[in-house]
Amino acid sequence: MDGQHRGRGKRGRGGRGNRGESRDVRLSKSLSYALRHGASKMGLHMSSDGFIFVDELLAHQQFSSFSLEDLERVVATNDKQRFKLQNHPENGRLQIRANQGHSVQVEDLELRAVELEASDCPQEAVHGSYMRHWASIRNKGLSRMNRTHIHLAPGLPGESQVISGMRQNCDLAVYIDVPKALSDGIKFYWSENGVLLTAGDADGLLAPQYFSRAQRLKPSPCELELQ
Repeated sequence: MDGQHRGRGKRGRGGRGNRGESRDVRLSKSLSYALRHGASKMGLHMSSDGFIFVDELLAHQQFSSFSLEDLERVVATNDKQRFKLQNHPENGRLQIRANQGHSVQVEDLELRAVELEASDCPQEAVHGSYMRHWASIRNKGLSRMNRTHIHLAPGLPGESQVISGMRQNCDLAVYIDVPKALSDGIKFYWSENGVLLTAGDADGLLAPQYFSRAQRLKPSPCELELQ
């Protein structure tokens, strides 16, 4: 997902969306906003591990036109596996959370730390963005902006085992030397749906020194100069 100069549209707020969007798309966008960014503003209680009780969510006016069946279908069919449904371990109530993408601080997302030399440590990971931002990215690095993490994917969309981490319409791919960044103390984590996450350095940046290469993806792939 693009963590640099993210669009400022209000997708999902108040259940608004394009008129041509399906109910499932509108529900998915509304869930993304509520579970990643807007729970407090909407008066919804979010636990320290990012979960909201489903009955409370569906009782909110933004979700009043949707059923539990709608919710379960959207979670099950989401191609990027953005959401997780589970029963609360103590009271059994159904709860839901977003797997990543938060702008609000969530203490325990069950992220798995990436260790240097471990079998699941990728040599490279890719961040998707847009060519209009390349000059800034090349100069300053990648920024987590208003989110808690920069999102990286183990490969480009459509490649084997790549589920999420990058938008399909990105036309810029910035590849990160993960072992080099790890060696310098930058921490990386795997989310439950296979997105590689990093908060970057103390300023929330992943500096250009960790770029291994960059590509313009459209209209045809082209390698870009890093300097």
